[in-house]
Amino acid sequence: MIDLTTTLGDLVTEDPRRARILEQLGLDYCCNGHRTIAEASELKGLDADRVAAAVLANATLAHEIVDTHHAYLWEELGPLGSLVEKVLAAHGENHPELAALRADYAALANDLAQHLMKEERILFPAIKVTDGTASDGPGCGVDGPIKQMMVEHDLAGGLLEHMRTITDGYAVPDDGCASYRQLMYRLHMLELDLFTHIHKENNVLFPRALAASGLAVG
Repeated sequence: MIDLTTTLGDLVTEDPRRARILEQLGLDYCCNGHRTIAEASELKGLDADRVAAAVLANATLAHEIVDTHHAYLWEELGPLGSLVEKVLAAHGENHPELAALRADYAALANDLAQHLMKEERILFPAIKVTDGTASDGPGCGVDGPIKQMMVEHDLAGGLLEHMRTITDGYAVPDDGCASYRQLMYRLHMLELDLFTHIHKENNVLFPRALAASGLAVG
């Protein structure tokens, strides 16, 4: 937990990404950067502990998820889809499971593209300003989106499980070419990254955001 005697100016100096959160909370880190979190929160009628929790726990992790995992998916989903098509065209006759793999991958890529946009445009901005003081009650703005994201995580997990099953754990058959080997490797890397990505959200970011709003994952 951040020390409540830390000044707003020092918060932003340590991590400039915090500036946006403070701005959205109406906390002036510039002209009044000498004020501590406790002082500034009291003046704005905010709970200082929840402000500190939002700044520390949510902003940094949400940025990390976007900068690392989202960036990887945005870069990889399209090219990997093209590779699926290439391998299917070359080996589909001898490996009919590749047609099912293409269907699974297309569904996964489409779902993930929509999922990432919802997190980046709706959920993560809401998490960054969570302070538990929303007029519509505890958790307003984050509870519903978090539940939806967790449902979508389960759907992605189901597609990954089926893809792993039909490829026998991303195994390369004896007649597999270099492109086939590359496809299985990259699908495996996608799976591993998504598992880490989903873990960070389901088990770390989301519980923290809900706790800051007076709720719990359920």
